[in-house]
Amino acid sequence: MNDPRRSDVLVIGAGQAGLSVSHHLDRLGLQHLVLDAEEGPGGAWRHRWPTLTMGTVNGIRELPDSTPPAADADEPANRAIPEWFGTYERDFGIEVERPVRIRRVTSVGDRLLAHAADGRSWSVRALANATGTWRKPFWPSVPGRDSFTGTQLHTHDYPGPQPFAGKRVVVVGGGISAVQHLLEIAPLAAGTLWVTRRPPIFTDGEFGEERGRAAVAMVADRVSKGLAPRSVVSVTGLPLTPAVRDGIHSGVLNRLPMFSAVTADGVAWSDGRRCRADVILWATGFRHNLDHLAPLHLRSADGGIVMDGQQLTRVAKDHRIQLVGYGPGASTIGANRAGRAAAREIQRLLDS
Repeated sequence: MNDPRRSDVLVIGAGQAGLSVSHHLDRLGLQHLVLDAEEGPGGAWRHRWPTLTMGTVNGIRELPDSTPPAADADEPANRAIPEWFGTYERDFGIEVERPVRIRRVTSVGDRLLAHAADGRSWSVRALANATGTWRKPFWPSVPGRDSFTGTQLHTHDYPGPQPFAGKRVVVVGGGISAVQHLLEIAPLAAGTLWVTRRPPIFTDGEFGEERGRAAVAMVADRVSKGLAPRSVVSVTGLPLTPAVRDGIHSGVLNRLPMFSAVTADGVAWSDGRRCRADVILWATGFRHNLDHLAPLHLRSADGGIVMDGQQLTRVAKDHRIQLVGYGPGASTIGANRAGRAAAREIQRLLDS
């Protein structure tokens, strides 16, 4: 095994949060390296379904000193945004080493050692972790799920609406992805059913800075207590766009409560109701991709990681570690602010 490569700071992940923290580290003159698991720029945007366009994506926020591309509304987001991120890397001289998959991070004296799947390692004084959630799709534990003889898939692997033509589809989940899937699939499917654990909350009016700050504050309160964070999107509600209004009026977005079991040919409720299905699409979200940090034992008894610092990017248990893209920084609403805060926290750490 080669000797570890040494640097002051390591940034893991080059999505929006990772690029933001790298940009601000550069502005502060801090030596750092950026590693990313993807084959090219774009982070999770590289994997979005092909029918998610720049006109239907739920909000794109600027990168530091850069505005989102003026792309055509019909252009696939999985093409436009990676192109923008790639241009950003070139314009600001952000050198990203990829693909590099970090398997574990350990503590050696006053330094952190990041170990890659290919045997390489990096020894650093501080770590900015920006690995996001895309690689950790969440599949709920529901009795009988393994007995279903039809097709089950997650938003992570959603291919667009065409494969669902003529099929009976159950979509599970109360987020924006579930709504978008239903609106696309319904015109082609033999029938659709929308199931959520909690009644959906639809919100009218523009999602501006004030509502964004309020949503971030709700998530921040949880991570400051060491609770597992909810996504920022989960507390903003579902925007009442014209397409969503049409879906409500047509009955496509007529929500049913969560079923109690999956059967061989569909789903069933505790009151005896049953529904046949050919496909169950789990639009049930993602969890933070932090398994590589497990050797550091950062989690609290409540399942989250206690965060502190001005913008709650600093891990309370180990101030060498900044989590960007976690908690209040887990969406485009908070990623830029989190990147700036993390860079400043790292500067203070290194100066001390």
